[in-house]
Amino acid sequence: MMSSKQPPGSTAILADVQSRPDDRALAIDWVGVKGLKYPITVLDRAQGKQATVGSVTMLVRLPQEQKGTHMSRFVEILGEHHTEITLSSVQSMLQEMQQRLGSQRARLEVLFPYFITKKAPVTGTPGLVGYNVQLAGRTGIRDRLELRVEVPVTTLCPCSKEISEVGAHNQRGAVTVLVRLQGMLWLEELVEIVERCASCEVYSVLKRPDEKYVTERAYQHPVFVEDLLREIASELMVREVVEHFVIEVETIESIHDHNAYGYLSRTRDRSMPSGWR
Repeated sequence: MMSSKQPPGSTAILADVQSRPDDRALAIDWVGVKGLKYPITVLDRAQGKQATVGSVTMLVRLPQEQKGTHMSRFVEILGEHHTEITLSSVQSMLQEMQQRLGSQRARLEVLFPYFITKKAPVTGTPGLVGYNVQLAGRTGIRDRLELRVEVPVTTLCPCSKEISEVGAHNQRGAVTVLVRLQGMLWLEELVEIVERCASCEVYSVLKRPDEKYVTERAYQHPVFVEDLLREIASELMVREVVEHFVIEVETIESIHDHNAYGYLSRTRDRSMPSGWR
């Protein structure tokens, strides 16, 4: 009896197992590829473009009658778009995922490190500061395109400054901002908003005159976690392109056995007097 399997290298009449019907009547919410490392190019306000490496998740909804999805098609779509990853291209990729995989819903997340050259505040010594960034989108009941960035900052405690005769405790903080946009907002602008609201920015290279500056700058601009949340929110709310935002702040406390944390989110609602809910 002859084997039903084709010899190695043969392409004649290959079975498409994924497209076979499934009788268990269970649709799958999300299925696809996750943790795919891929070279990508993103927009850079100063240089035009920046090459980096993304960790990519691409998912679709699988209807109950279909056995499986076609994993290779996700990688093919990414390969066709990786030379420029933007919110616009994310939207195009989502549409292609729906069409080529026959799904009503698609989801895409691209995580990558992004570097900004920052000059020390006094000496002007340049250095690269890295930021963790995510571009994400999904289609379905509500289409969404989102930008998220994590920004390191310095905070100094207003209470410590107020009650101490000498000095005040400060700490390293991580601010994560997610925005849903209806228009263009540079990633660098989002970073600048956060850094402007903190006690002081974080730099990669500091000489002694720079260290003096950042120490005194932080002392002159004390902020609680609550202050930082409200200041960032106030800046985002006056930008017409921002439709929704989520802000998280966590500071690694230098004199406590815990971290300080805060969360604030708002969605634009033009029917309300404040414009936000």
